[in-house]
Amino acid sequence: MAKFKSDFLRVLDERGFIQQTSDDQALDELFSQETVTAYIGYDPTAASLHVGHLTQTMMLHWLQKTGHRPIVLMGGGTGMIGDPSFKDEARKLLTPESIEENLAGLKRSFDRYLKFGDGATDAVMVNNADWLLDLNYISFLRDVGRHFSVNRMLSFDSVRLRLEREQSLSFLEFNYMILQAYDFVELNRRYGCRLQMGGSDQWGNIVNGIDLGHRMGTSRLFGLTSRLLTTASGAKMGKTAAGAVWLNAEMLSPYDFWQFWRNTEDADVGRFLKLYTTLPLDEIARLEALGGAEINEAKKVLATEVTAMLHGREAAEEAAETARKTFEEGALADSLPTTLVEKAELDEGIGLLALFVKAGLAGSNGEARRHVQGGAVRINDRPVDDARRMVSTADLTAEGVVKLSLGKKKHVLVRPQ
Repeated sequence: MAKFKSDFLRVLDERGFIQQTSDDQALDELFSQETVTAYIGYDPTAASLHVGHLTQTMMLHWLQKTGHRPIVLMGGGTGMIGDPSFKDEARKLLTPESIEENLAGLKRSFDRYLKFGDGATDAVMVNNADWLLDLNYISFLRDVGRHFSVNRMLSFDSVRLRLEREQSLSFLEFNYMILQAYDFVELNRRYGCRLQMGGSDQWGNIVNGIDLGHRMGTSRLFGLTSRLLTTASGAKMGKTAAGAVWLNAEMLSPYDFWQFWRNTEDADVGRFLKLYTTLPLDEIARLEALGGAEINEAKKVLATEVTAMLHGREAAEEAAETARKTFEEGALADSLPTTLVEKAELDEGIGLLALFVKAGLAGSNGEARRHVQGGAVRINDRPVDDARRMVSTADLTAEGVVKLSLGKKKHVLVRPQ
């Protein structure tokens, strides 16, 4: 027998999203009886979401798909302070101009996962700067601040751990949890929002919002958190040696995004299919049961389905075909990531290490040198063991490019211009 009777909570439970809720039974009743408005907050610290945001974004996707209304709350106001939760030091303060630029990029990240509009279940994108920037400080302290106990605020792990390590916590950051709690109250007043969702590291902030709503006379508010995701080997989801796995195509190509998912650890395939695709659970169970070399087919399905959801089916199929040609046929696929260099520069010759850095295959000359010494570097599919090697027009293939490879799965075409 299913733990939940409402479609939304049942889907989230079956697919492994839920860490905890403020009240399972009451929240399930609410979702069974009415169209529920729920929100997740995102800080505008970059111009794109990354894979680490995908768990929460998929929760909003399922919320809408099961007949409810998502709110994407952009932290244009709180982003001027920065969430101190579990951070060792204060975030760099963003200017209003950089926040606006980031907000424009973030909006594009959501378009594939949510339908925005004016309908009853259409998603709404809201910026908390709309109410936070115009607050009167004295009035806010009197009306909102009086409901917070400093003793209790100091007990939250996000604050306590920072203080125990004797790391500075500014008064500015300390106010963040009050402002985030107030967001929940304001969204309830403006949109009838009843539920805040987020990662499990946001539980303290969410509970603050629920309590503040109770004290300020809102309808009953609820919280739901998802598990903070790590891979089977313990690595933080969404981080690679090359940096964040961005969702916007101009920051990471669909091919590289596809490859990230193709490289999933065997033990994570079933879990990631449940969380990041909309494939039926019986199909996921079939793929998860594949053993031996067949698990690679399941990884390709995972990579193609996640990429199709973000970049469209055509881009996903093209990425899969590029990988097939590159790895299975050994052919040179035109849709591999490309780095342009000046023809005159290539005529003179470019150092291999510098070219690897320029192509994004290494973060520094030292890192590139270690790859060469480890036998992981190839030019036009031929191994290279000389870190002082120069790359020039003599290396151009019949297609007019130079193919750089790091290991078996990272390839970049260098093309003269």
